[in-house]
Amino acid sequence: MTGVKRKNFTGDLKAKVALEAILDIKTVNEIGQEFGMHPTQVGLWKKELQEQAYSLFEAKRGVKHVDPSVSSERLYSEIGRLNMELDWLKKNPGPANNGAQTMGRCD
Repeated sequence: MTGVKRKNFTGDLKAKVALEAILDIKTVNEIGQEFGMHPTQVGLWKKELQEQAYSLFEAKRGVKHVDPSVSSERLYSEIGRLNMELDWLKKNPGPANNGAQTMGRCD
């Protein structure tokens, strides 16, 4: 017995279909036929878009746009500081390194 393979629609296609349905230029049946899907699916996407459209205009939370040059400068300075610290630690092994090396041994 072979199973029916489900179609996976991209978000872009869903948005395009839902917007076209909201515009009411064509009927839901015409849109479904044009995109090769059941009219019920078109109606569900239209309803979902209408119910969730407000979320686009809610309080501005989330990722804030930051000037990329500022953050990259900060990151480069952090990299430089860490490289200097690493070089210093390589040249000046402290008692913590010696203890860590001998702790694993059983003589």
